[in-house]
Amino acid sequence: MPHKSKKRIKAGERATDTTGPAASPDLTPGSSTEPALAPPTNGAAPLAANGNHNGNASHDRRRSGRVTYRPKAAEMLTVHARTEDERLLSPRHRPAFLDSDPWRSLRILAEFVEGFDALAAVGKAVTIFGSARTHEDDPYYAMARELGQNLARQGFAVITGGGPGIMEAANRGCHEAGGLSIGCNIELPHEQAVNQYVDLGVEFRYFFARKTMFVKYADGFAIFPGGFGTLDELFESLTLIQTGKIRHFPVVLIGTQYWAGLLDWLHRDPTMRGNIAPEDLDLLDCTDDMEEACRMLTAGSTRRAKEAAAADKAAEKTIGAK
Repeated sequence: MPHKSKKRIKAGERATDTTGPAASPDLTPGSSTEPALAPPTNGAAPLAANGNHNGNASHDRRRSGRVTYRPKAAEMLTVHARTEDERLLSPRHRPAFLDSDPWRSLRILAEFVEGFDALAAVGKAVTIFGSARTHEDDPYYAMARELGQNLARQGFAVITGGGPGIMEAANRGCHEAGGLSIGCNIELPHEQAVNQYVDLGVEFRYFFARKTMFVKYADGFAIFPGGFGTLDELFESLTLIQTGKIRHFPVVLIGTQYWAGLLDWLHRDPTMRGNIAPEDLDLLDCTDDMEEACRMLTAGSTRRAKEAAAADKAAEKTIGAK
């Protein structure tokens, strides 16, 4: 089937070229012992090793528990981040109860509370997924950066895993365009720092708590080429939409060549066997055009805003009539 001029394909359409950047797991860990961040080629200035901007006395990022933010992020939120009392010094020997399931449940609850508290005032946002192993000279890096810029100019925050690769590119574009750049980092054995373009960062130990933040505060999902982590986030999002657990968000795959094989398989095998319904594939769009992707991702939020405004106006007329 021939492609449109912008190379947009719907689920089920076959593309002859299925080559693309190699998929890889998304690694977005956090560390307190990482080496200093390399300076960016342009855009935001790097953070000094002590957390200051360009080594000046004024702190560029501030920490509140597991949340880090730039002053810019605090100003853009309608509810400012709070500071925490200093934690008590931990004893020399770790008590056994700290490794118990009841204590672990409290840590899980704390992650949700801190995440909700940090992101509750974000407003309109799009979550962008993609590989941490994508290099700066990769075409998809440039595309993610462009999409981040486009979304910021439309008044949307950008939420990523906060790590390198596609996540860095999306945060970078959003940050450069003056938007609110958010990173939800995860602790992993191979630790890496939150990228220097994150304005509001939240660290997580648990994947499920982190993924809740990706979904809860997003108006759409952009899925760039990636590995197991990206696929996990893609299919969890689709499952939540399909089962009605979340409202129907736009899910946009970026990279027609990269995703063509998966879309062809979904149409050929699971659909023909009746494992998914043909209309379930309509939950997905795929494009290589970042302006088109931005329109797709923001359309739902724009439509809901108009509906809410119309409902408010109707309510005012009803009250006035009384």
